[in-house]
Amino acid sequence: MMMLQQKHNHQRHHHQQQQQQQQQQQQQQQQKQQQQQQQQQQHQQQHQQQQQQQQQKQQHQQQHQRQQQHQQQQQQQKKKKKI
Repeated sequence: MMMLQQKHNHQRHHHQQQQQQQQQQQQQQQQKQQQQQQQQQQHQQQHQQQQQQQQQKQQHQQQHQRQQQHQQQQQQQKKKKKI
């Protein structure tokens, strides 16, 4: 009974080793991919920072535009009243 168990354990252990080797290879490949991704992400972050700056400018401009539109509407109403 003991002998059988040991044999069984040994086979299982051998099988695990094979799996581990495969996993290690996959991990190495994944690490390469991750490095590429990190480079891309850094590049994207630079873009995003530029976009954010532009967005802030745009928001500021939009506020100005709203004020202008409001003034125009008031002027139009005055004109209409005159007519």
